[in-house]
Amino acid sequence: MVSTTPAPPGGRQTEGGGELRNYEILVLVDPEADDGAVGQVVDRVTGIVSGQGGEVSSVDTWGRRKLAHEIDRKTEGTYFVASFQAETPAALAELDRVLSFADEVMRFKIVRTDAA
Repeated sequence: MVSTTPAPPGGRQTEGGGELRNYEILVLVDPEADDGAVGQVVDRVTGIVSGQGGEVSSVDTWGRRKLAHEIDRKTEGTYFVASFQAETPAALAELDRVLSFADEVMRFKIVRTDAA
C-alpha cells in the first residue's frame, strides 16, 4: 500500500504523489532582439514548464531596462519574469539546458519561492 502525504496549504497534489513547488524565473534578453524573439523565449519557457507537467501562473514583461553593469558590451536588456509551478527537477534542468543555448538570452535565474 502506497502512502502519500497531502499537499501543503496552497499546494496542489499531483497524480504522481508529489507536490508542485512554486518557482520564478527572471530572463534577460538581448536588447537587439525584436519583440517577436522575446515572445518566442516566453513561449519556450511556458512550453517547457507545461510539457513537464507544470503550469505557468503569470508572465510579467518588464521591458527594456538599463543594466547595472555591462554584459558583452551591452548596457540595456529586455526583462521578463514568469511565475510557475513544477513537480520535478527535470523541468528546471530542461529550462536551464534550453536557455543556456539560446543566443538571444543573456542571463536567467530560477528561484524557488516556496516557504522553506
